Amino acid sequence: MFRSNNLTARIFERQILTPRPGTSINLFRHFYENVCPSHTVHDIDCPDLSFRKFTDDGQFLIGFSRNHQDLVVYRPSWLNYSCKGECPYSLDLPPKARRFDSFFRHLFTISLASANEFICKDFFLYVDPYRFGLFATSTAQVNDNAASADGAIHGVPSIEKITFHLVRLDDGVVLDEKAFYNDFVNLAHSTGAFLYDDLLCIVSLRYQTIHILQIRESGNLVEVRRIGPYCQEDDELFLQSHAQVSPGSSFLPGIKQRLLSFIFRKTWNEEADQSMRVQHLKKKFYFHFQDYVDLIIWKAQFLDRHHLLIKFGSVDGGVSRNTDQGLSFFAVYNMETTEVVTFYQNSSEEMYSFFERFYDFFNSVSRNTLHAQYISSHTNNSHALNQLLNIKSKSGSFSQFVKKMMLTIPYTCQSHSPSPYFDLSLFRYDDKLISAIDRHRHSTEHPIKFISLRQPNVVKFKIKPGAEGGGPDGGRAKKVSSFLFHPYLPLVLSIQQTYMQPTVVNLHFKR
Repeated sequence: MFRSNNLTARIFERQILTPRPGTSINLFRHFYENVCPSHTVHDIDCPDLSFRKFTDDGQFLIGFSRNHQDLVVYRPSWLNYSCKGECPYSLDLPPKARRFDSFFRHLFTISLASANEFICKDFFLYVDPYRFGLFATSTAQVNDNAASADGAIHGVPSIEKITFHLVRLDDGVVLDEKAFYNDFVNLAHSTGAFLYDDLLCIVSLRYQTIHILQIRESGNLVEVRRIGPYCQEDDELFLQSHAQVSPGSSFLPGIKQRLLSFIFRKTWNEEADQSMRVQHLKKKFYFHFQDYVDLIIWKAQFLDRHHLLIKFGSVDGGVSRNTDQGLSFFAVYNMETTEVVTFYQNSSEEMYSFFERFYDFFNSVSRNTLHAQYISSHTNNSHALNQLLNIKSKSGSFSQFVKKMMLTIPYTCQSHSPSPYFDLSLFRYDDKLISAIDRHRHSTEHPIKFISLRQPNVVKFKIKPGAEGGGPDGGRAKKVSSFLFHPYLPLVLSIQQTYMQPTVVNLHFKR
């Protein structure tokens, strides 16, 4: 760690001191204590778009048209302007420099959605090594009373068409598409999909199938595996051949059979006494057999290239916006051997122990994403761990606390900003008002303060969303804000939305 807070002294120290192995980037991130957003352009003159996020490599700003038909992509170019004669630093920016296009260069606008489809503005995944973007469109109507098709789960709604589009962000070329018909994929906050390196998994809730696709450098989406009704490539052929011998018989889906087999063997091995095993199985397995059979896949994520973490629960919980649905289960599935490796209830203390000690293992960041590897968590940051332990100590019920923590896994892919201003070893801020998690927040009339951790009485910078004077409603209307932090530049967009009023976009940057 640098011995001085002075920027010049820190630059000199960087030249003469060698950091410990593996700590150089963490050390250099301390320069962000000296390079903070210091100026705000309120209600910047910008296109009327719905801005989604910066890509994790900082090369692109993703936006959508208000009618959810078009994809609009910009490249951050930083402020570039000149003034005649002397240009004192204290002067405000000239009008031409207060425009959106002074900071961002428009790359392209393309139409992704057809006439009866709309872009899901909450869904976006960035394929870092190839600079591709994955987007989703769907038809608007959701049929909650869809008839049960062959293999479909009763109670899960149906969307006529969901299409995933792979777009090359350098020039806007649509490289490939993958469509799902009369299906249901949870597109909100990219929940129904997970990206790991070049592998993509998409969870079909309606047909209880995990689709594993590989994103090729050529821009092709190639389906390499399906996990659900069948686990091995020849399972369907095998069952069809045996159906002729035993017509009318029904089989459990392959993934459900693997799960029940694991639970049975686990329960069997829990009781060493041969005479008590049958009673133990009756109590722990057969009594709950139908409950296990009724479980459906809610969500899935990669742990590595061979293992999936799958969350199971009730049908109602799988499609509800309320994520606190009580009982749920977690299973680790080996895609190569088609075996369930382990199985836990969401109140398991052992599962929570893994969560507390190895959370970064759930946050399986691609090795190609440099900046995302330094997102603060309670397993890599002592300050984040202290926050978690403080919440844990104040919890009235440990089992309820465990269930609450288990709501955060499986991890939602690319849901955290890698900006160094969210590094809890550098800055302290009110996480009720702002955090690295990609979610809307209720607005406040007061600026959000980022306070130096090394100098607890020093406010490094402030971010105030909304109009400069607070707006004509006097703070009475309900407002929500979102914040888009560039992954490494001192550049932030704050976007405030108020019911029946224009959206206010502020730009915060280092002058």
